[in-house]
Order: sequence, then structure tokens, then C-alpha cells
Amino acid sequence: MDVFVIPRDADKYALYCEVRPGTEEVDDRGATGLFGRLRRYFAVMVREAEAQEDETTVVDSRWLGRLHRRVLRWVVERMAEQRLLWWLRTEATATLVHPADLTFAQAQAQVDRELRRDRDRHRTLLVIFTIAFLASGLVAVVPGPNLIAYYFAFRVVGHYLSLRGALHGLKAVAWVGRACPELQALRDAIALPAADREARVCDVAYQLQLPRLPRFFARVAAGST
Repeated sequence: MDVFVIPRDADKYALYCEVRPGTEEVDDRGATGLFGRLRRYFAVMVREAEAQEDETTVVDSRWLGRLHRRVLRWVVERMAEQRLLWWLRTEATATLVHPADLTFAQAQAQVDRELRRDRDRHRTLLVIFTIAFLASGLVAVVPGPNLIAYYFAFRVVGHYLSLRGALHGLKAVAWVGRACPELQALRDAIALPAADREARVCDVAYQLQLPRLPRFFARVAAGST
């Protein structure tokens, strides 16, 4: 698994990865009980969001269809934020791909800092959304698509998997480093005009074969301002 250290400001970074196409985010087989139901709802929502992300869905112009698409767009954004942690929870080793002007020790320190922050944040949010789910009375939901149930399932299971990934990354993953000159260009791109920045990021994404990087970079760079 390659984990990219993406510059989002002069001295700030975000962690990024892209999963293999066609690979499940989470295996919901064999899950039973309440958590099993949550895992199944989660898996359904992730698959639908991935289909929309890849623009393979049929557009439904009715209001329910429009609402569904809005919810899935929100899920796509949350997936981009949490996907790395979901995958990290099953990895024994990971390659830390960092800008060439950072040493591996500096990049490792950034990873540890981000994973500790993620651990604390997702632990708190897991408690909050678990309580909210139980208080909502959504344990017995009607058959068929249920956006409210999907939403709570996504939040509870997503934060649970993210917490596991952060803990695993801190305690169990063996990290190795690889310097990447292309990532230095992203730091310079932050100060460029919007059109030039987009072109620079797209060029880096093409060189590194990371097709979803431009959308991620636009989001994290905007969040740093």
C-alpha cells in the first residue's frame, strides 16, 4: 500500500491513497446482529457512492433521486477523507511516498501526527453517532432503500473502521519511505493562480497515476486557507 504525503500549505500535509479499482472497501459477509446490519447498509452506500464517483449511475430527475444523489456526493467526500484509514487497518507494511525535500523521519513524524489526530477524532465521533443511532429508533427499519438508516450506518461503521485504521497504523504497520520529486511540485502549485494550479496538479496526478488526486488536492488546499 502506498500512502502519499501531500503538501497542502508551506508546512502542512495531508495523507492520501488510492485503492485498487473494483476492490471492496469493507467485507460485510458473515456480519450478524445490529452491527451486521450496519455493515450491510454501509457496504450498500459505499458501492452506490463509488458508482456515482465513477459517473456510471443513471440520473433520476425526481426529487427523491436528486436527494439520493446529494447524499451520495456527501458520501464520496467522506470516503475520500477516510478511505486511507479503512485500508490501513489490514496492512502489515506500507510505503510512505513523500516529497523529496522531506526526510523519511520528517515524513514519518507527519504520519504519526495525523494518525494520532484521526484516532482521537474518530473515537469521539464513533461514540456520538453510536448513541445517536441507538436513540433514533432506527434498529427496525423498513425494507428497501432508506437514506436515514444508510446515513447512520455510514457514520457509525465509517468512524469505527477509521479508528481501527488509525490505531493499526500507529501500532502495527511497518513503514518504509520513498522520496518523490513530483510531490514537491504540489507545494509550488498552491501559490499559483487557479487555472495554473489545476494544470500542475493534473500533470502530477498523471505522472503518479493517481486520477482522483486533483479533486482531493483541491479540497485539502482550500481547507488550509
